[in-house]
Amino acid sequence: MLERRVKIVNRLGLHARAAAKLVKIAEEFQSEIIVTNEKNHNSVDAKSILCLLTLCASQGSELKIETNGIDEKEALERVERIFVEGFGEDN
Repeated sequence: MLERRVKIVNRLGLHARAAAKLVKIAEEFQSEIIVTNEKNHNSVDAKSILCLLTLCASQGSELKIETNGIDEKEALERVERIFVEGFGEDN
């Protein structure tokens, strides 16, 4: 299992469009990908848009990403990158 912490940098936070982008990336991997809101310790499956939206993660929120499985390293790198890039939105 690998883990990394990320901060939401995009202005709108983890809203529906950003969550959909994250799900699309997560579904490319066999590994389990868990996202945890560090503020309330709510953990969800990154392959579920509805679960991701329950994180209520706004700009500045700190999240923990955990990956576990055969392609965990690649999954963690890709998921981290989309957060760093602000989901391709204007920050």
